[in-house]
Amino acid sequence: MKRLLYFVLALAALLPAKALAQDIEVKTDTIIDQPADQPTDQPTDLTIDQPGRRYTMYGVMFYNLENLFDTINNNGVYDLEFSPQGARQWNGTKYWQKQHNMAYAISQMEVKGSPAEGPVIIGVSEIENITVLQDLVRQPELKDRRYQIVHHDSPDRRGVDVGLLYNPRFFKVLNVTNQRINKYLPDYPEFRSRDQLCVTGMLAGEKVSVIVNHWPSRLGGEEQSSYLREAAGRMARETMDSLLADDPNQGIIFMGDLNDDPQNKSCREAIGAKKEIKDCPGDGTCFNPWWNILNRGIGTLGYRGNWNLFDQIIFTDYFLRNYDSKDKPTLTFSRAEVLNRKFLRSNEGDRQGYPLRTFSGGVFLNGYSDHFPTMIYLVKEIK
Repeated sequence: MKRLLYFVLALAALLPAKALAQDIEVKTDTIIDQPADQPTDQPTDLTIDQPGRRYTMYGVMFYNLENLFDTINNNGVYDLEFSPQGARQWNGTKYWQKQHNMAYAISQMEVKGSPAEGPVIIGVSEIENITVLQDLVRQPELKDRRYQIVHHDSPDRRGVDVGLLYNPRFFKVLNVTNQRINKYLPDYPEFRSRDQLCVTGMLAGEKVSVIVNHWPSRLGGEEQSSYLREAAGRMARETMDSLLADDPNQGIIFMGDLNDDPQNKSCREAIGAKKEIKDCPGDGTCFNPWWNILNRGIGTLGYRGNWNLFDQIIFTDYFLRNYDSKDKPTLTFSRAEVLNRKFLRSNEGDRQGYPLRTFSGGVFLNGYSDHFPTMIYLVKEIK
């Protein structure tokens, strides 16, 4: 088996990444298809034991895949870096090692008490195109799950997009839309970023809309660039309000690399996400479970001893209606977790405990991502 793996890697090094990609079913123009002292997040045993009651658990995950590019330079100077001729010498060998690493990481995120092997929905960011997602879901670690893809090409200058992977056994797509931030930045018509992806479907017999985002970076400074993320937050809130106006009896999950923390204005005010469950009255208000997690010193990316929690999954109070009850007749929030597994952490130098990334200082580390993934767990009683 090892000899076969080495042969495949050697062959991959000689081929452009797209040469090994295959087609899968797609739909519409939007294609469906820590430092060592950071605390480990909450226990992973999610078994719920109530006499005379049976429950099932569904995992909903977000993961920034850190520059999952193919090896083809099709975006000029912006794409040269991730090509064999670029500064990173991004060839087939590195590409397929990266694919294996990301597939392995996702495969290790177990959801106990779930009818699925892992998360049923996974939002992703920093992916170049649908091809890299097709290659990802076909990796040996994931292929048996038969994840399907929703993807949309964004106008981002670097060519990175967001996407959604879902297990079609448990999530059925009904509708897909995309939103562009320029409407919320009238004074900056030439600004280009990642489009917002909104996927509505059925999960466990309930209507759920999932919004995936990768908000503008902090380039130029956190305060100086805050207006961009505040605009993205207004776009997200308006999208949620529109969805609820169309059908108030649905749950909405908003996820992404927000380049802001829970307490920042974009999350706290633009979206209106609350820190405490008691502040969510049941009118479509959003709850942000990551606020208190960050306060405990747990983040998804860090620098020089300081942690940020940019990778958030925020949701409407639809999922809190039965939070305090033993009865869980509808999908109900159970808990949130930063998936800071030991194998995802660096154990060397000044990056010890931080996410083990793909490159550092231009050196290929053969790691995973510079962000830890996050997950929320939804529970529902089996009747």
